Amino acid sequence: MTSFIGADMGFHSNASLRRRAQRIGARALLAASLAMVLGGSTMAHGSNQPLYVNPDSTVVRAAKGLTGQAEQDARLIARFPTGTWLTSGTPEEVQAEAHKLVGDAAAKGAIPVLVAYNIPFRDCALYSAGGAADSAAYAAWIRGLAAGIGNGRAIVILEPDGLGVIPWNTTLTGQAESCRPAGMDAKATVERYRQLRDAAAVLSALPGVQLYMDGGGSSWLAPGEIAARLLLADAGKARGFFLNVSNYESDTRLKRYARWVSDCMALVSQGGLSPRECPGTPITGARDYPGAWADVDAAYDTLFWRLHLKRDPQAQKHAVLDTSRNGQGGWVPKPGRYRDAEVWCNPPERGLGRRPTLASDDPYIDAFLWIKIPGESDGQCYRGTAGPGDPERGMVAPAAGAWFAQQARELITLARPGVE
Repeated sequence: MTSFIGADMGFHSNASLRRRAQRIGARALLAASLAMVLGGSTMAHGSNQPLYVNPDSTVVRAAKGLTGQAEQDARLIARFPTGTWLTSGTPEEVQAEAHKLVGDAAAKGAIPVLVAYNIPFRDCALYSAGGAADSAAYAAWIRGLAAGIGNGRAIVILEPDGLGVIPWNTTLTGQAESCRPAGMDAKATVERYRQLRDAAAVLSALPGVQLYMDGGGSSWLAPGEIAARLLLADAGKARGFFLNVSNYESDTRLKRYARWVSDCMALVSQGGLSPRECPGTPITGARDYPGAWADVDAAYDTLFWRLHLKRDPQAQKHAVLDTSRNGQGGWVPKPGRYRDAEVWCNPPERGLGRRPTLASDDPYIDAFLWIKIPGESDGQCYRGTAGPGDPERGMVAPAAGAWFAQQARELITLARPGVE
C-alpha cells in the first residue's frame, strides 16, 4: 500500500502542501505511518444488535425536575438510546463511569455509545468550553476511559469538534481559521493532533471498541480538508468518522458527503493523491442538487481509475451519522437577516430524525445514532448580536447541555418519522 506520506513526511504529490505539513510540525505529528488507513476493528455491517438505553441518562434526570407536557416529552425521548457524554472528572472517575456503563449494557446484550469530550480547549472556549487542563491530564483521562472499557464492547465517539475546531489552524488553502486564542500560536495545532493521535492509539487497541473520529458535517468543510485532518489525526486506526454531531443536516446530504470523505481518504492514503485534489465542496443551501452531486461522484470515479485503484467501500473508512435532530434537515434563515446566523445553534422548527440503529443498507454507513441528546440546548445563541437573548426565538435559551423544553416539544412534533 502506498502511503500519502513520503520520505520527507510531507504530502509528496503537492510541494506546497508538503511545506505546510512541515511548517505545522508534520514530522512530529506523523511519525507513525498511516499505512493502516484501511485498518481498525470491525463491526458487522447492518447489525441489528440493540443500542444501550441508559436508565440514568441526562434526559431521565431532566424529566425528574419537569412537570406536565415537558415531563412527558423528556420521558418519551428517554426511551431511545442516546450517547452518554463523558466530559470531565479524574482518570479514576471516568474509569468508574465507563466501567459501569459498559457492564450494564453488556448485561442487557446491548452496545453503549460513549462520547469522549474532554480535549483541552474544547469548542475554542465558546458555548461548550472546558476540557482537560493540558495534554498530560488529557492523556491520563483517556487511559482512565480505556481502563474502564477494558475488554467490553462500546462505540466511542472521540471528541466532537476536535478536528473541526482546531486552535490556530490553517486550512489546506492557506486560510487562517477563526479559533485563534490569545496566548497560543501554531504550536497549539500540533498539540491538538498529538492529543488525538495518542487517544486514537489507546482506544483503538481495545478489542471491543468501535472508534470514530470527528468528520464534522456536510455543510462545514470540503471533503479534502476533513480527510486530511482525519489522516493527520491517525484515523487509520479507527473504524471511521462521525458526522453531524449537534447539527441538523439531512441523511441525504450526510450519506453523500460520507462517501466523498471516505473515497478521498482512500485516494490519498493508497494513491498518493493530494487531499487538495479531492472533489467536492460543503453541501449548503436550501435545496439539494443531485445532478451536481453526481458530477462529484463521477470525478471520484475518474480519480480511482487514474490512480489504478479500486473503490472498496467495505474496506474503506465508514461513517456513523447523528440523526438525533435532522428530521427536517438543516435550517436556512432568510439571507442577510443575521450577521452570524449560527444555523447549528437551537434553530427553530427542527425535528427528531431516523431512530438510532446499527442497521444500515449503505456500504459507507455503519450506524445512525443519537449522539447529541435531543432536547438539550446548543447554547445561548446570539446570532451575531450582543445578546443576551436569541433573536430568532425571542428568549434567552438555556446554557449548552441544559434541558430546553420548548425545543424538545418542537423536535417531537416535527419528527420525521413521527414518534407520537
